[in-house]
Amino acid sequence: MGKTRKRRRKAKIVRLGTETIIIFVSAFVTAFVMALVFPPLLRNVAGEDTGAKVPEGDFLFGIDISHHNSGRIVWDSLRVMTDNRRRTVRSIEEASEIKPVNFVFIKATEGALMRDPDFKTNWKDAGKTGLRRGAYHFFLSSKDGDIQAANFIKAVGDIRARDLPPVLDIETIHKGCSKELLNERALQWLREIEKRYGRKPVVYSGASFAKDYLLPAITDNYELWIAHYGKSSPAYDKWTYWQFTDRAVVFGVPGRVDLSVRKKAK
Repeated sequence: MGKTRKRRRKAKIVRLGTETIIIFVSAFVTAFVMALVFPPLLRNVAGEDTGAKVPEGDFLFGIDISHHNSGRIVWDSLRVMTDNRRRTVRSIEEASEIKPVNFVFIKATEGALMRDPDFKTNWKDAGKTGLRRGAYHFFLSSKDGDIQAANFIKAVGDIRARDLPPVLDIETIHKGCSKELLNERALQWLREIEKRYGRKPVVYSGASFAKDYLLPAITDNYELWIAHYGKSSPAYDKWTYWQFTDRAVVFGVPGRVDLSVRKKAK
């Protein structure tokens, strides 16, 4: 959600002459052109080096990425740095606490045919580090679950023992699809993936979507990765991972990135 902007006081303009109007229009056009031609510059001015706050607690941190994360990722230098207000920052000079990125989930596939164009590179590069990596599939309720599972398996291939379980990202339902059909097709994917890899997948979903659409056959039998932003904790009790923002800055990742936490093992 966008942040509420403060109202600007209206400028009191009296008796604008022709020259004043021309200067005003010229300045407006110049600003508009700069917004189109130099968006990275304007983003930096707007605070690209400061991101969302991290929640209080003793957690492990992780990111998730896809081809939408443009730019070179410095895989061996990923750090979550926060200032004294717990905001994520990119500058080490502003950091009061520095924690390593412990895990990364990488988009592999979507639906029956789509494969993320950056998956192979991201998967290989992440595998060269000490990060725990996992691959995820964006689920389309309009497609057969077994066909979607085959797409994922072909793209990902084998996974290592230290890799994280595969993830099924369920956050949409197509028009005319029933809750029952959504869950039936999702369970097809989950069971086929578990059969192939010998490990129970993780299910990613928004807090409200999980409550409204996912049945106990999924929520009671699979670890959950819940997305819920701007809260001190997710409004969903059963979770292993919590994606608390899509507006974090992480050292080593260009731009902003999704940031999640995982409960530490007791």
